[in-house]
Amino acid sequence: MVTPSKRNADSGPGLPTGILPRARGTLRVLILLVGAGLAVTGSAQRVEISWPTPNPAWERGRAFDAWVQPTVSGQATSGLWGSVRSNGTQFHEGLDIKPMGRDRNGEATDPVMAAMDGVVRHVNTRAGDSSYGRYVVLEHPGVTPAVYTLYAHLAKVEPGLRTGLTVRRGQTLGLMGRSAGGYAIPKDRAHLHFEIGLRLTDDFSSWFTWRKFGSPNQHGLYNGMNLMGIDPRDFLERWRSRRVDNFAQFFAGRDSAVRLRVVTTRVPDFIRRYPALLRKPMDGLVGGWEVQCDVTGLPFAWTPLSPTQVAGQRAGTVEILDVDSAALRSFRGKSLIRTRGGKPTPGPDLTTMLQLVFGLRS
Repeated sequence: MVTPSKRNADSGPGLPTGILPRARGTLRVLILLVGAGLAVTGSAQRVEISWPTPNPAWERGRAFDAWVQPTVSGQATSGLWGSVRSNGTQFHEGLDIKPMGRDRNGEATDPVMAAMDGVVRHVNTRAGDSSYGRYVVLEHPGVTPAVYTLYAHLAKVEPGLRTGLTVRRGQTLGLMGRSAGGYAIPKDRAHLHFEIGLRLTDDFSSWFTWRKFGSPNQHGLYNGMNLMGIDPRDFLERWRSRRVDNFAQFFAGRDSAVRLRVVTTRVPDFIRRYPALLRKPMDGLVGGWEVQCDVTGLPFAWTPLSPTQVAGQRAGTVEILDVDSAALRSFRGKSLIRTRGGKPTPGPDLTTMLQLVFGLRS
């Protein structure tokens, strides 16, 4: 049975009034702990990252059609990250990289390699269990924030690769292929699906159960619905041209598509895991959050609010403060905002992010 993923999951209900549950008490956070996270943002060194396949086209500066694997449409852009499919209405959360080599039967023979030093967090060897097919997820504690990378549609996983194993940049993780659950990839379109991103919550299992998808979650925290990917090509191009040296700088330069306020004393595990995304230290008590999201709904900039700043507002209130309507209109693969009574409210994809990150259960 194929575990639901972000490719086939329904979008869920709209965000109701009284959006978030009250936290059980107020959390006090040490300034020094979070201040250390902010210090890393400014001082992080240049990331060491490599292309995850033997295809040399990107490293040689060639156009993307030299390495991208298109869909059946034949359009090279369909293998890129973004709203690139179904006339711009379908979101693709990664890069599809075509093979350099094939065997006598026409199957891909390229090894798939770790893009950075990291730790194996998930290995799925059963192709039918996910729309990713056979896939591997690495976490990269040596970079800030500690992003994940994902390698999907593998023909096979490297023997001995297991959860918790430390791997080095360039180490083989598996063989490029065309494995998938719930649909078929023909051999002439075998490819590596490659993602870079952030994990939303440690409480994914309870959210998955609450949503009642009708099948078990076979991938724990590394189910695709709990992962939000950035554009790998955008990061790599900025990194190569030295416009950024690391992921902290990349996130600091993101454009905000939606800015919102959440009234809650909760300090989500997301921001504890990625303190480099804080725009200011958490100074004592937290009464709420101002969060900036990009066009996909990824919450990339966090500003803690004091209880005084949200005085008189009901716990659980979510308020949309600002929307870049032009950016959202040009990125149709996600539904972040809906208008009700002349006011912007969270759309299905933003609702899902808020459910996962802030623990919405209503």
